[in-house]
Amino acid sequence: MPKELDAAFTLAKNVVDTQFENLSSEVIEATKKDILDTLGTCIGGSTAAAAKEVVDLGREWGGKPECTIVSYGDRMPCYMGAFINGTMAHALDYDDTHDKAVLHVGPAVVSTAFAIAEREGGVTGKEFITAVALGADLICRMGLATKRSIHEGGFLFTPLYGYFGAAATASKILALDEGKVVNAFGIAYAQASGNVQVNIDDESALTKRLQVGFAAKGGIMSALLSQKGLTGAQNSMEGRFGLFNLYQRGEYDRSVLLRGLGEEFEISNLSFKPYPCCRLIHPYIDAALQLKRDYQIKTDDIETVVVNVNAEPHPLCHPLDLRRRPQDVVFAQFSIPYAVAVALTYGKVLISNFTLPALKDEAVLNVSQKVTPKYDPSLSTREVATPPIPVEILLKDGTNLRSKIVVHPKGHPENPMSFDDLVEKFKDCVSHSAEPLKNPNIEKAIGLCSHLEDVKDVSQIIRLLARSRKSMYLNYYDFIP
Repeated sequence: MPKELDAAFTLAKNVVDTQFENLSSEVIEATKKDILDTLGTCIGGSTAAAAKEVVDLGREWGGKPECTIVSYGDRMPCYMGAFINGTMAHALDYDDTHDKAVLHVGPAVVSTAFAIAEREGGVTGKEFITAVALGADLICRMGLATKRSIHEGGFLFTPLYGYFGAAATASKILALDEGKVVNAFGIAYAQASGNVQVNIDDESALTKRLQVGFAAKGGIMSALLSQKGLTGAQNSMEGRFGLFNLYQRGEYDRSVLLRGLGEEFEISNLSFKPYPCCRLIHPYIDAALQLKRDYQIKTDDIETVVVNVNAEPHPLCHPLDLRRRPQDVVFAQFSIPYAVAVALTYGKVLISNFTLPALKDEAVLNVSQKVTPKYDPSLSTREVATPPIPVEILLKDGTNLRSKIVVHPKGHPENPMSFDDLVEKFKDCVSHSAEPLKNPNIEKAIGLCSHLEDVKDVSQIIRLLARSRKSMYLNYYDFIP
């Protein structure tokens, strides 16, 4: 029997064949929301650890001014710009999530799309939406098709599959043919990586956020190298040593990877985060906020807080002492005890709660010491909350409180954040910008994102969201208001 073509060929054909007209209104709206949300988290992340450092490195290297660095305003080669913007967009852990696939798409895909669009010039909103929707869909499909959990295989799906999504997005904007997209996937595979060691046990490595930037950079380089005629492994996904056989030990579902391709787009199933921390924590925050709201709980009255979690030792609760009293921001972003304590203390969870000064807030730490995980091996290790789990609080007077079941945490497509909700989130992120941004520019950028399909050149959007630097790059900023 003839050998079945590697999935890379089918996916490459889909990248080439799919046009804006193939996208439903639902997909278009979801894509526009993701673009706005990613730009917001990128601006907010411009003051996070690692942001200034990678910007400084880019400044040291210099190079052709092709791509705008959000907030800072520097212009750098597109691969470096995508790396920096992608890193900043993921830094707060406030970016989009596909709850079932357990990954993020915006930092790798949207940063890549803007970098290539600026490099090429004249990329329309329709072209941009199509490229982002395709890249996001590919990342999500790869995650959904993978049967091994992140903590079983050891690879974070966001950066690992982000290389391929970024390559697809860049290839679409560059209008590569099928053969070159296949090569771009092969070149992406030569770089693809991203480990979970960065934020388990007692680790809190800043490479957690850098890995996504690497994926954006790698995807861009893959597409540009392929455009130049370089080749990559043709059977990059299902070959003998292809991605799924080598990295995932053959534990994947090909039908999930390809089913409904070109007709169903997983970007419609993205969740958007109302809280700046790991999405797996959000059901617990929703439950804690519900209890706080319904019973007007005072933290001094709390005896214990029990959170039901899967698979001991749970990475968001272990080591417990460190998760209860995180020593740096990354630990806090991946701590159920800390986030639940913030929710119970203040009745809200904001960017400002995940800063170094906030980690010394004794009001929060007094509560986090009372949060105890209850391990339940029957709970899924793949989805955010399956089956749904409650939070239980015992008060000092002996009262037992049990939260409502959180089926879909806030931001899920079944419990969505509206475009207006994301605008408010965007503006909060802007308040944390490394460089001051003009209010008229902010409003104009929001308006352009909301009507993105009518925009003639998307480059103007990202340039509105960066401080004008009138030095060697003066000519590139002449048109900025």
